[in-house]
Amino acid sequence: MSTDEKNDRIFKALAASSRRAMLDMLKDHPQTTGELCARFPALDRCTVMQHLKVLEAADLVIVKREGRERWNYLNPLPIKDIHDRWIGPYAAQAVTLLGRLKDDLEG
Repeated sequence: MSTDEKNDRIFKALAASSRRAMLDMLKDHPQTTGELCARFPALDRCTVMQHLKVLEAADLVIVKREGRERWNYLNPLPIKDIHDRWIGPYAAQAVTLLGRLKDDLEG
């Protein structure tokens, strides 16, 4: 799979607010699928599983099965890769511009 295809999957996965909320819940510690279902009472189990499947396909969630339980772990590396490619350089440029503006206003 090409880098562009991987990025497309990541951006698609992050496009849904419920999937972003799931990632937020996994940020501090892994959770079982049942725990995630309990945190989304408006969604049925099948819908939660579909969202997790999209997150897993984007490599944002790593699944480990222990007996009957399915544990979901956040994989932050794809988000870091996007940050390094897209956000970091733009943020650095913005900080440079703000520094110049500050110097111009003070000078």
